[in-house]
Amino acid sequence: MSFIEDIKKRAKEKKMNIVLPESMDERVIEAASIVLNEGIANIIIIGNEDKIKSDFPNYDISESTIIDPNDSPITEELINKFVDIRKAKGMTYEKAKDTLLNDYMYYACMLVKVGKADGVVSGACHSTANTLRPSLQIIKTKENADLVSAFFLMVVPDCNFGENGIFVFADSGLEQNPTSEKLASIAASSAESFKLLVNKEPMVAMLSHSTVGSASHPDVDKVVEAVKIAKERFPQYKIDGEFQLDAAIVPEIAKSKAPNSKVAGCANVLVFPDLDAGNIGYKLVQRLAKAEAYGPICQGIAAPINDLSRGCSANDIVGVVAITAVQAQNK
Repeated sequence: MSFIEDIKKRAKEKKMNIVLPESMDERVIEAASIVLNEGIANIIIIGNEDKIKSDFPNYDISESTIIDPNDSPITEELINKFVDIRKAKGMTYEKAKDTLLNDYMYYACMLVKVGKADGVVSGACHSTANTLRPSLQIIKTKENADLVSAFFLMVVPDCNFGENGIFVFADSGLEQNPTSEKLASIAASSAESFKLLVNKEPMVAMLSHSTVGSASHPDVDKVVEAVKIAKERFPQYKIDGEFQLDAAIVPEIAKSKAPNSKVAGCANVLVFPDLDAGNIGYKLVQRLAKAEAYGPICQGIAAPINDLSRGCSANDIVGVVAITAVQAQNK
């Protein structure tokens, strides 16, 4: 059974309520029809039902719950709750109403906040900032979480590296230039996410252009310090580095470059030194190795609110919905 089929199977065991706020995008409606047909999750779509069905008549979403903020009986409750959450920031009733009626991502997050939904998937036609800003204002960070970060779950075909071709790439979607402390937190969160979603032991490699001192540069020093912090703060996980990519995943290279490491040569969680490296890395693997790339999956938020690449397909969205459902089961 493939990784994503296993995730779908787990999602079906306890169906969660997942919100799709981008009802204006055909890929989202197609994904909703697939999710409903396969019984992966209960779907809530935000938008005008007549317009959605008129714009996309070829998809069966009859089993979904469609909520139009303009005439839903729960909108007033959500407006008042939103005012209460943001009143210290100057939120007024009029501003809250305008926001919820015109920005469906805020409405979706409010549904999660009041317990009427379990998670949100957005980003097919909106930026990461548009997805995460409402999440952080309304859902906020998870208890004891140092920061919110993002990863891609990569499934590489015909690959013996990682967990039979399965990897977590982090941070590939959010933190631009993390400090050593943030890199250590990203490593721990990514290890936790890998363990939850893949059901295997995470082996975390902190990546660099240097392997255990082969190069000297402030960028290398940042990763070296991150490894030290991570080992001290998160001894429950196997985290090591700094490693070049080949030393992290190729056993033969690891034997010569990092013979004393238990992680080198068998890493399945790759922590990149900055967002440029992480974003370029996942897209190279996705396009050249024809890998499945699910994400950006967010970690550190108090409920599963997940982003999408704007180049995603309907099947990519289905995969992220399934992952979000499994995260929600284990919230």
